[in-house]
Amino acid sequence: MPRQDPITPELPILVAALYKFAPLEDRPTLRARLTEACRNAGVKGTLLLAHEGINGTIAGSPEGIGQIVEHIRALPACADVDVKYSGAPEMPFYRMKVRLKAEIVTMGQPDIDPLASVGTYVEPEGWNALISEPGTILIDTRNDYEVAVGSFAGAIDPKTTTFRDFPAWFRAERARLLAEGSGMAGKPPKVAMFCTGGIRCEKSTAFLKAEGVEDVYHLRGGILKYLETVPPEESLWQGECFVFDQRVSVGHGLVPGTHALCHACRRPITAEDQASPLYEEGVSCPACHATRTEAQREGYRERHRQEMLAAERGLTHLGTHLGTHVRAIGGCGWRALAARITDGRLPSRRESCSTGGRTAGDGE
Repeated sequence: MPRQDPITPELPILVAALYKFAPLEDRPTLRARLTEACRNAGVKGTLLLAHEGINGTIAGSPEGIGQIVEHIRALPACADVDVKYSGAPEMPFYRMKVRLKAEIVTMGQPDIDPLASVGTYVEPEGWNALISEPGTILIDTRNDYEVAVGSFAGAIDPKTTTFRDFPAWFRAERARLLAEGSGMAGKPPKVAMFCTGGIRCEKSTAFLKAEGVEDVYHLRGGILKYLETVPPEESLWQGECFVFDQRVSVGHGLVPGTHALCHACRRPITAEDQASPLYEEGVSCPACHATRTEAQREGYRERHRQEMLAAERGLTHLGTHLGTHVRAIGGCGWRALAARITDGRLPSRRESCSTGGRTAGDGE
């Protein structure tokens, strides 16, 4: 992987999405040192450490991000960590979190090892040619709310709600997919997969190879690298790309997108959604209005009022990123919920009070 050094963005905040599959030992010590380094550099965001490597997205000044990237590159086997840079008009994170996890992107398949076997990488410049080949099966490995913001033309949407759902979806659909995409002269079809920054495809392609599918490809650097590299007039991307921070989405050139976030259900919303009579800022959107009770919505209204008061005083109200979801999931407690906000997004009602959070993935 070619080394990419920090760039100076036109926007004041530099955002770095990164991941690296590498065996990491003594992770509690690594966590403590990384937390201190981020604090000293004024960097915020989320970094996940697991036995299989590191994953996360951080933001700060170009100098601060440069310091942390160099710190990470000094970790064992992380000299060539994959980093994708973009800009933001303001800090997209509220605080810095370095978490210890079982996986850096949660697939729930413990025998899958991207260091042992993975699909063929395709550079953004060659991606259009691959997915335009007749018979190529193009799969978007992201979750349903991400796909709704944008995807490649003709991509298959598995309609998963977490990355853990992907293996079961593929096993259920495998025969149909491979039959529909069968190549010329009876050759197995090519399977091309993509995700936000590339990390989910490291595991999804390794999974397909373990399932006996050999002709598997994935987009190096993910959608973010494609949008950064490929000119809009040549692009096959449609819409914007959902990202796991307060920017919500980005477009070609990685400029901030047009989507906002519903603070009741944490899903991206469009200008059309915000014009709906079912939309109320901080309270509901067309996607979640019918799934909430009036008592819950009244709770959201009170939280939103508190946020507005805090904003007037120049403070960040904790409910901005925790309170809404505590009410939405029935309130399993602030500490329990905060411990599960680890992968770039809030856990679902089902997951929040049990085990594991929802997957952000992708450096992502």
